[in-house]
Amino acid sequence: MRPRRPKLRDEVITLAHGAGGKATRALVEGLFLEELDNPLLAPLSDSALLELNGSRFAFTTDAYVVKPIFFPGGDIGDLAVNGTVNDLAMSGARPLYLSTGFILEEGTPLADINRIATAMGRAAAAAGVRLVTGDTKVVDAGHGDGVFINTAGIGVIADGVDIRPGRAAVGDVVIISGEIGLHGVAIMSCREGLEFGTTIETDSAPLNGLVQAMIATGADLHTLRDPTRGGLSASLNEIARAAGVGIDLVERDLPIPEVVGNACSLLGLDPLQVANEGKLIAFVPERDADTVLAAMQVHEYGKEAVAIGRCGSDHPGMVVARTALGGNRVVDMPIGEQLPRIC
Repeated sequence: MRPRRPKLRDEVITLAHGAGGKATRALVEGLFLEELDNPLLAPLSDSALLELNGSRFAFTTDAYVVKPIFFPGGDIGDLAVNGTVNDLAMSGARPLYLSTGFILEEGTPLADINRIATAMGRAAAAAGVRLVTGDTKVVDAGHGDGVFINTAGIGVIADGVDIRPGRAAVGDVVIISGEIGLHGVAIMSCREGLEFGTTIETDSAPLNGLVQAMIATGADLHTLRDPTRGGLSASLNEIARAAGVGIDLVERDLPIPEVVGNACSLLGLDPLQVANEGKLIAFVPERDADTVLAAMQVHEYGKEAVAIGRCGSDHPGMVVARTALGGNRVVDMPIGEQLPRIC
């Protein structure tokens, strides 16, 4: 039976349609899938899984419109490379090649473009991928925002690796690779000129090496996801819905840095809905959880990895958090955009 799709009731595009929450889902499933649907697109994973001459590949594309283009700890260039690498890695692929397209606004300083290109080259080298093709377009002054970047990437998937949202299963342990909310708060603090007593930097990083270390344990990794737009809330709800499982979180186990918690309290934000750019969520069978967790904790980008919950059967398709007071609260899919233009 064909799954029920949300109806698109809006008449114009709003920023909420780019937030990664309910409005995004309605746009993608209620409009794009109606016109473009096919078996390879339908899973709506971070990457399409393809086969060619007996080999398996992951293929992904993304666009980056972050504002400002330079922010604490990074810029739009390394963000674009890391984000594309991570989308491939979340399917278990070893990223190989990337493309990039630049949309440049008339009047943007060439020094800024050079700085971005340099950052992209360094990020590609650090991730072990090559930028092999690209394109450049220029738009009139006032019709862009300095620079927008589109990327695409391809990677190879080893035999025996089967990582996708629909494989999350009852009994799986949910692991996150480190502290959440850093990227979104870093962008907001820079954009609004807010100070929190310390500089909050983006967590943008390539996670392909961490994923390969997890695969090397021999564990049966069910699902991986990098919680970017919409944060942890959006990613967990998407997985719960795709796999038909309930996800039970332990609120006190969520790794929310004090500075992020304070910033979110000040700004009225939910840290579970704030974007990350260098973290992953893993769904792992209980028998493999300790092994995977140990492998993550010895890696540079998984040193602070912790288990935050489990999959159950009590409330399929929903995410529920047990609070410090012993109650439960529903962790819903974000409706709109808490922080516009964060990636």
